[in-house]
Amino acid sequence: MNRTRKKRQIKFPPPFRPLFRPARYKVYYGGRGGGKSWTVARALLIKGLEGKVRVLCAREFQTSIADSVHKLLSEQIEALGLTPYYEVQKTRIIGLNGTEFIFKGIRHNVQEIKSTEGVDYCWIEEAQSVSEESWGVLIPTIRQEGSEIWMTFNPQDDDDPTYRKFVLNPPPGAIVRKVSWRDNPHFPQVLRDEMEYLQRVDPDAYAHVWEGETRTISDAVILRGKVEVRPFETPPVERFYFGADWGFSQDPTVLIRCFVIDRTLYIDHEAYSIGCDIDKTPALFDRVPESRKWPIYADSARPETISYMRRAGFNISAAEKWSGSVEDGIAFLRSFECIVIHERCKHAAEEARLYKYKVDTRTGEVLPVIVDANNHVIDALRYAISKLVRNPRRPMSINSFSGEVMQ
Repeated sequence: MNRTRKKRQIKFPPPFRPLFRPARYKVYYGGRGGGKSWTVARALLIKGLEGKVRVLCAREFQTSIADSVHKLLSEQIEALGLTPYYEVQKTRIIGLNGTEFIFKGIRHNVQEIKSTEGVDYCWIEEAQSVSEESWGVLIPTIRQEGSEIWMTFNPQDDDDPTYRKFVLNPPPGAIVRKVSWRDNPHFPQVLRDEMEYLQRVDPDAYAHVWEGETRTISDAVILRGKVEVRPFETPPVERFYFGADWGFSQDPTVLIRCFVIDRTLYIDHEAYSIGCDIDKTPALFDRVPESRKWPIYADSARPETISYMRRAGFNISAAEKWSGSVEDGIAFLRSFECIVIHERCKHAAEEARLYKYKVDTRTGEVLPVIVDANNHVIDALRYAISKLVRNPRRPMSINSFSGEVMQ
């Protein structure tokens, strides 16, 4: 008796159906929760089943495979029941028919990107961070006949190279779609609650985060005029400051590293994970260089997590809090001439632009009340420098902090 394999139908929401039409550029941008990344991942996995193709999954910055969409693709292979057709390796994903998914960063791998041959599909995730120079390297590299460049991103500023190049002035024939949470048939209730809360307390931030509007920098932004986001090399410094904020059901666990030179605060590394179990937290913290060497000051609301991390080998203790400590911390941050955030610290950069005071919707006045949103990295940053806030005249040296440097 002949048996035919029953094919599973995978439905795509209407905005994503053009993914299966030929076009050199396919641009999917919009707010959080629209399902852009996992839908594109599914489409590429299907393309990989239809025939042997080579897929380059790229980001502006990728220091390890953990920074790539490797995990996302692996999860979708499992969810779609495609494990018989794909082999998930440590740094590649290989189809039984010869399809290959490879993962590369652009900014620090220019020559490697230039030498990448035979790419049929290039998917740039978080494309909002891709610079004009990186586009100049990447586009000529994807030169296979009929090759396509796909991108997914949440817009930042309307003068960012990606937004300007592919949304405001798209190439002829490009497929450009703006998607939001309304286009996601699997939009979870936990995100809906978060979205509705932000819509109530901060309509401008809601429009940017959830509707995918480019942001406007209003007078209510707390760090307005203080922040630069750019690449830089970390110089030899006397010490690093580390701060941690703990996640709950839908909030991220964050570790931040920063240092001070003269009157400038630099943020050079972050670790950020939503829904991070306590046993996974040491590995998350290890993503930040020297996190086991220097003292870490953490949110005191989770003493059991602090104890666990101390047993795991981290020099960690609760950050001191006092009446008005949040306001004092913000005032201290604003006292710096500049706060420079490395481009790879995308969550720190986003919060610095969105962290704001409440605005009276009737009069437009900025109120002296901080919106309780977009503050997880900011809180970690406050904890990191909390000793300096408490006594700003104290010398910025190892001796100004309690706790020994771990060797």
